[in-house]
Amino acid sequence: MAYICQLSETHSIYLENLGEQTVITTTNSSPGQQQQSSSSFTTGNWTKPPQVFPASGGVAIAISGSRGDCTIQVRGNSIAVTSDRVSVANAQQLHVQQVANVPTSTMPPMEPMKPMEPMKMGDMSMGGNPMEMRMGNMEMRMGSPAGSSHFCSQCGAAVKSDDRFCSSCGHRLG
Repeated sequence: MAYICQLSETHSIYLENLGEQTVITTTNSSPGQQQQSSSSFTTGNWTKPPQVFPASGGVAIAISGSRGDCTIQVRGNSIAVTSDRVSVANAQQLHVQQVANVPTSTMPPMEPMKPMEPMKMGDMSMGGNPMEMRMGNMEMRMGSPAGSSHFCSQCGAAVKSDDRFCSSCGHRLG
């Protein structure tokens, strides 16, 4: 047995009694975004439908269950049992409607992100696997094979640690 209380066009509270447990789910939605939060409390089987009342900063939910009466406070997506008593005489009850079940999610799953294309800005380019960057006649790589992690101070080309001259520009090394 499940109920919904529509607080606004974008904010709803679902109430469900699953045996000894009361499950409260809040949903907030806006274009392209949805937040959902659920909490469960041991209340026993409901002896009457839940009642929802406006309360400071949110709503108070009065549950009458086989374990006694309890009040649950909802403020935004925060849900907690409270020791405050709801005064039914002074508070106007919000509309609670029975529904077939509590929705799990209304948002479609997100598509995985496509791999990034190499970046180019003028004569500068960057690639991702292995990480490399070129600008003009200079080049830098990360994750290069062992022994090629040194660069020519003249042109920036990769050189081996035992090279005496740059194979790209002929500059004398070290």
